[in-house]
Amino acid sequence: MKTIGILGGMSAASTALYCEALNRGARERLGGLHSAELLIRSLDFAVVERMQEEGDWAAAGHLLSREARALEAGGAELLILATNTMHKLADQMMAGVAIPFLHIADATAAAIRTAGLSKPGLMATAYTMEQTFYTDRLRAAGLTPMLPGPEDRAETHRIIYDELCRDVIRDESRAAYEGIAMRLAKRGADCLILGCTEVGLLLNAGNVPVPVFDTVGIHCDAVLDMALAGKAARIA
Repeated sequence: MKTIGILGGMSAASTALYCEALNRGARERLGGLHSAELLIRSLDFAVVERMQEEGDWAAAGHLLSREARALEAGGAELLILATNTMHKLADQMMAGVAIPFLHIADATAAAIRTAGLSKPGLMATAYTMEQTFYTDRLRAAGLTPMLPGPEDRAETHRIIYDELCRDVIRDESRAAYEGIAMRLAKRGADCLILGCTEVGLLLNAGNVPVPVFDTVGIHCDAVLDMALAGKAARIA
């Protein structure tokens, strides 16, 4: 198995989900005591969030670029960014980095198209929903993304930063997210992208009325495909 470099910490809760999913996936594919070969750099999210809030994306891009190069120098053979929002800076991050990088929006779009769907609702941070770096990639793949209304976008964003990134899980917030997902479905969304890696802490296939595409699981499955390419899977 190739060594997967994870650039995470945005948030710590997200990175924990990635590690769990990758190790579980490796064990399911290879059996026995197998786990994923990982090299992890987990950043202090308070520093990154401050850059986001101040709109200092240049500094954030420089930070991610530095850390991506460090992962490559440390022996990573593939690279993933364990966050949806910071894919805004994917091009800057990968400048000068030679190892393959898997973009989370591309992996998600491919999964939706494979399922024969085309009109995904998107629940994510305000940056991911309201800027175009993510939705443009979905549209380039032939999809028609749908966003929640302004109040629902604000509430989705608030719950992510005030609660989920802090490992706070509230039944009231789960109900709020279920309501937002329902309204997207009623407007015509034929599926739902959990477009922030923490949204899956509240939503899943059991409480959403349309098919759910969890970006964490999709991203991890796709990078495991790359890490195991050329190696026959076995169950032992």
